Amino acid sequence: MPQYETAMYSHLRTPRAAAVAGILFSILLVIIFWIFRSAVPADPLDPGTWLADGAGHVALALNLIPFAGIAFLWFIGVLRDRLGAKEDRFFATVFLGSGLLFLAVLFVAATIVGALLLVALSTELNGTGTAPTFHFARAVAYILVNAYAIKMAGVFMISTSTVVIYTGIAPRWVAVIGYALAALVLLGSFYINWSIMVLPVWVLLISAHILIDNLRRKDGSPRQP
Repeated sequence: MPQYETAMYSHLRTPRAAAVAGILFSILLVIIFWIFRSAVPADPLDPGTWLADGAGHVALALNLIPFAGIAFLWFIGVLRDRLGAKEDRFFATVFLGSGLLFLAVLFVAATIVGALLLVALSTELNGTGTAPTFHFARAVAYILVNAYAIKMAGVFMISTSTVVIYTGIAPRWVAVIGYALAALVLLGSFYINWSIMVLPVWVLLISAHILIDNLRRKDGSPRQP
């Protein structure tokens, strides 16, 4: 392998790549969920009046979801590469599987909302939302995000926190916070409308620590416990 290719590959393996991907994912997902919560009522049985004024904002959020998914996959991939030989097969399977399931469910929900938006605008529904199909699609998307995607996010946080404890890639307090937030997500997702924000906030926390720790080590400072 040529020397410049080896150097480039080593650069991609650094924790900074995972940290940047995690921060980008967190920012995008916070923006996406904030747009959805601001434009779409939390009640899955709403009559659809938001289609008249919020369709443009929802379309913007839907277009950002693939970019958030790419950043999340990059975060998972580089973090697994960072673990290397320390990676436990059991927790690695749960870690990878829950992350992929979270993305899959999120993409399916986004597809349903996108199709609903397209049909509503093409038929000039614009807010009446009385058709049974509208209510069914709206309820399916709501359940996918608030029952399944959030639960997979909680499992992802638990498995990642466990990996943090066993490998020491981040301080134990990061893992403890991850366990606490995961419990909040698993038990209170149906009662707390903004619980979906927990995942990007936690990924932002662990990504920021990885990035700061990487910069300190390059500066010659000792690694923080």
